Amino acid sequence: MCKHHRMGDFHKISLLLLVFFITSCTQKTESNSAISEVKEFEYVDKVYPLLDTKNSRWFYFSSASRPFGMVNLSPDTQIDGAWGSGYRYDIDTIKGFSHIHAWQLSGVSVMPVTFSKDSEQAIYTDFYSKFSHKQEEVSPGYHQITLERYQIEATLSSTQRIGFHQYSFPKGREKGILFNLNTILGSCENSEGSLSKIDDKSISGSVVALSTHRRPKPVKIYFYAELDKSFDEIRNDKNTGNYLLKFNGDTEKLLMKVAISYTSVENAIQNLEAELPHWNFKKVVKESKEEWNSLLGRIEIKGGSSKAQKRFYTDLWHALQGRRVISDYNGTYPDYSGDSLRIGNLPLNKDGRPKFKHYNSDSFWGAQWTINTLWGLVYPEIMEEFSSSLMQYYKDGGIVPRGPSGGNYTYVMTGASSTPFIVSAIQKGIVTEKLDSLYFAMKKNHMRGGIMEKAGYEHDTKMGGGLSYYIDKGYVPYPLPDGEFGSHQDGASLTLEYAYQDWTLAQLAAKLGYKEDEAYFKERAQNYKNVFNAASGWMQPKDVFGNWSANYDPYQYQHGFIEANGAQATWFVPQDIEGLAKLMGGEKKAVQKLAVQFKTAEKLGFTSGNSHAAELHPEYRRIPINYGNQPSIQTAYIFNQLGRPDLTQFWSRKVVNKVFCGLNENTGYNGDEDQGLMGSLAVLMKIGIFQMNGGTDEDPVYQIGSPIFNSITIKLHPDYYSGETFTIFANDNSDPNFYVREMKLNDEVLYKTSINHSDITVGGKLKLQMANKPSSGYKK
Repeated sequence: MCKHHRMGDFHKISLLLLVFFITSCTQKTESNSAISEVKEFEYVDKVYPLLDTKNSRWFYFSSASRPFGMVNLSPDTQIDGAWGSGYRYDIDTIKGFSHIHAWQLSGVSVMPVTFSKDSEQAIYTDFYSKFSHKQEEVSPGYHQITLERYQIEATLSSTQRIGFHQYSFPKGREKGILFNLNTILGSCENSEGSLSKIDDKSISGSVVALSTHRRPKPVKIYFYAELDKSFDEIRNDKNTGNYLLKFNGDTEKLLMKVAISYTSVENAIQNLEAELPHWNFKKVVKESKEEWNSLLGRIEIKGGSSKAQKRFYTDLWHALQGRRVISDYNGTYPDYSGDSLRIGNLPLNKDGRPKFKHYNSDSFWGAQWTINTLWGLVYPEIMEEFSSSLMQYYKDGGIVPRGPSGGNYTYVMTGASSTPFIVSAIQKGIVTEKLDSLYFAMKKNHMRGGIMEKAGYEHDTKMGGGLSYYIDKGYVPYPLPDGEFGSHQDGASLTLEYAYQDWTLAQLAAKLGYKEDEAYFKERAQNYKNVFNAASGWMQPKDVFGNWSANYDPYQYQHGFIEANGAQATWFVPQDIEGLAKLMGGEKKAVQKLAVQFKTAEKLGFTSGNSHAAELHPEYRRIPINYGNQPSIQTAYIFNQLGRPDLTQFWSRKVVNKVFCGLNENTGYNGDEDQGLMGSLAVLMKIGIFQMNGGTDEDPVYQIGSPIFNSITIKLHPDYYSGETFTIFANDNSDPNFYVREMKLNDEVLYKTSINHSDITVGGKLKLQMANKPSSGYKK
């Protein structure tokens, strides 16, 4: 049966899983046993949305949102700047409820208010309100909060494209809703905001999200709002340009639906009619919870502490966050790849529905070690949809993007990071059609004229990526002699990144029978060797004349290396760890070198402080392994490929217990949580499987680590995979029992510490016997 015919059955099965029980186990390490405590719960009840919100970022926090929803409705306590903005836990003032928290996009902020006749004019500029966390409730798809200044209880939920507001007003004062349409919101300024009355219960309007350093073109946002009660009038303040909807003083309860579209008011109205034709607020909250439960329930864990389980499902929830839908319900979407806005139309199925959704997304830089694996195994339909969206950008603008925003190219980060993502989807059998077209689209990015030529945010030129030097000389020089053309012009890192991405493209060329291309890109994939200095033992920048950088310090941050130092970046050769080890003098020496780096990094907690900004701090920038940013998050699993799986088990468990164990507002990802990448990493390390090369080889390989739970059951998607479930059992698992002594796949002994994608997707059981001493009998 084809996958699209079976989607409905799978969703029905997923919803039935919501009522299941799960065992919550408390480990007794003294006796290496576990006492099981059975408790009924819904998966969303295990999510802690406030994780790391003291270090929040505009698109980081989510509450009243559906998975990947166009609308991410939540309170804003800090509105100025992409970093440290949005919902910040330690700021006690609400500045509005905005509907869009996305990569380089923001918009449509509203605030319910009360006022007197004397204070009405002042409300346009003085409308913030204190609040208390004691009067707040947050869960996936839901946020309730009390505005202390007004004594208004505001409750928020949403569908995918509609924000749903429920307000309870106090008696005896004038009431209104302020539409703060002309303001700074996170990463960009909102301007040209306008609002018009349609009738006594509905309005429409628009606002422009002005261009940013990262998104070079403005994006227009349209909205349509309906209320369940009539408003008396709309007032517009000439100084701020903002609008106030005034209500009868007797109004105590009010519901408002706000539909968003990036194409037109008419499509915003269609979005509302399709997704939210009723006024049942409780129903929307229930349906949102069910949708989240359905996705979170794809992985069922048993064992571990209650805290560990809550953190796990919070990580899994983050893996489905950040990237946002930009297409309407009917499949229309904004295309800004040309000189002006074009309204595009996604291809439709026979039933007239879009075949996929179109997305706004931060870079896939680092996705090879995170969402490539998690989405490809647990959420293949999401991976397919994103692959289709990336190709839609190619059809419109001629380049496969690495981080599109609102129909714009942003050229965020470097390289062709979408290549491993799409190749992984193909190798796993998720994307199966028009593979030759996909190959040539991606190949374009790897050649002159493609996205590899552009450094980070290099919008108008194509020199900063140094691709011509990479092709002609086999490396990207540092400094680049042509000048400064953007961000991240760090030649040694660029060389390593391009070499890996070339290898992934070579795998697809081999699959499709393009032998000359396969040989060409495999040869380019060896370019990593050109920036390894045997004398220093590290990857090291070279100038354009081939001279190694003088007075080289492998712990100097961002000196030839992107968001990393040389010690961290030296291990960025996921396509050829054995070849890297040979350069270092053999596997034994490579193991010794990496083990010393881990021991040193452990003293600093394996991260550069607890935020991305701390990486530049003198205390943290010299750390040799950093699990707070993408460049070295694969390193614990390198030991597996060097014949020391015991060290993979040892250090991966140490990292999880230090970096990804907290469950509070002050910490969580300790750095750069780029739209689910670090959440995905945490999930993979906790279930004990990892793909070193991003799952881009034929029948992709999963390295086995040290799972922290007694059992992990992955419910396989029947539209993509033949098996029903794959369960990993970690018998006698405990804090001291983190080593794997014996492994059996479907009751057959395994003699290597890896399994293939095909081993998992047919369903089955992987049984690990955990112990406090390592095994010495496993092969690579």
